[in-house]
Amino acid sequence: AFRCIEHEGKQDLEKNVPRKLRAWREPGVRFVVMRDQDSADCHMVKARLKTRCNEGGRADALIRVVCRELEAWYLGDVESLALAFPESAGRLRRELSKGRYRDPDTVVGPSKVLADLIPEFSKRSGARAMGGRLTRSNRSRSYRVFLEGVERQHRRLVGA
Repeated sequence: AFRCIEHEGKQDLEKNVPRKLRAWREPGVRFVVMRDQDSADCHMVKARLKTRCNEGGRADALIRVVCRELEAWYLGDVESLALAFPESAGRLRRELSKGRYRDPDTVVGPSKVLADLIPEFSKRSGARAMGGRLTRSNRSRSYRVFLEGVERQHRRLVGA
C-alpha cells in the first residue's frame, strides 16, 4: 500500500518535505521523495532533497530525481502507452520507434512530444492512464532506477 502526496510544484515540495516527514506518526513507514529534474543539475537537486529529508528526521527516505520529466517514462514503454491511448496507438508505435526516442531520458520536452502525438494527452490524463501500466521492460533508465529503489525499500520494510 502506498500514498501519493502531491505538491504545487518543486518549491512547494522542497519547502514542505521536512514538516510533512516530521509530522508523520505511522510506525514502519518508508518515504520516497521524487521530482522532475527539468533543466537542473540532478546531483544538486538530490543533495537539496536529502538535506530537506534529514531536516524532517527521515535520513532513510529514498530520493529519486526523474530524468528529465516523468513523461519520459511513458516514452520508454511504448506498448503500455499504446494500450492507454488506443486511438493513437499506430502513430505512437511508428513515431516512437525512431532513433531519437530510443533513450527516453534524453528526450527534450517529453510531455510536449506526447501532447503532439496524442491529441487528448495532458500531464494529468497521462498520469491516470499510465500509472498502473508501466512495465519492467521500460527503456527509461530513470524509471528502472526508481523501481529498483522502491523494491529495495519494500524488502527492508518486510525484512526480506
